[in-house]
Amino acid sequence: MLDRRRESVQGLEGSRRSSTRDPQATWSMSFKTRSALAMTPTLAIIIGRSGSKGLPGKNSTMIDGRPIVSYSIDDAIGSTHVDRAIVSTDDTEVAAASVDLGIELIKRPAHLAGDEATVCAVVQDTIDRSRSLHEVVVILYACCPVRPVDLVDQAIEMLVRTGADSVQSYTSVGSCHPMWMSRIDEEGRVEPFIPNAVDRRQDLPPLHVVNGGIIVARREQIMAADGSDPHAFLGTDRRAITLEPGEVIDIDSASDLKVATLLIEHGQYRARRVSQA
Repeated sequence: MLDRRRESVQGLEGSRRSSTRDPQATWSMSFKTRSALAMTPTLAIIIGRSGSKGLPGKNSTMIDGRPIVSYSIDDAIGSTHVDRAIVSTDDTEVAAASVDLGIELIKRPAHLAGDEATVCAVVQDTIDRSRSLHEVVVILYACCPVRPVDLVDQAIEMLVRTGADSVQSYTSVGSCHPMWMSRIDEEGRVEPFIPNAVDRRQDLPPLHVVNGGIIVARREQIMAADGSDPHAFLGTDRRAITLEPGEVIDIDSASDLKVATLLIEHGQYRARRVSQA
């Protein structure tokens, strides 16, 4: 069934999905990793609610003739390792787009569609209601239409290969480093957030920030999280895939939407792949 859905979405953007996976990269994995991947059922959950404060209706906004959510659906079912894909939403337009693409839909309850709802709670609800027993869960934000075409596979493979609890994608903070940040009071007085004498960017200690491209975690761990810590579902052994600025665009503002639209309409993001070490 998932293969037929793959064909449906591939038809919307064949050139991107037809080259999702490099066969040489697959065979360069160890036999042990390939065997483990083959025996690891994997569920992808695309999450997106209707109540965005920064950009209302962003998940169903059209880019290049397609609703934004369809790009994350494309990434999920285009993965070599994903066995089942579900969209969790309370947005009627996102739901309609998902149904049109033949993707399984879970209608998100109102109490999980507000500002206070956590990613963990939404994913737990989706797993419960779908009765999924998949060991690995991929979480994709509906509002992220730009990510490397092989990011989903790379993240799943890192989780399985390392035995980690979770994998997320990160980007270097660059010049937005905490050591160069300041507090500004009501009268405009400036106070360094972290007093320091660093003047050159290359002298800043390297730091990274989650970029919203992907989360992969283990089902057992997700379901065990009790809500006291919103990040507990990520476990203690957390791994990172580091990407360059601009390789992931998680849309939170009108400017994010403009950049994503330009990249997608000009085809500049389609050949991007996770950098190989």
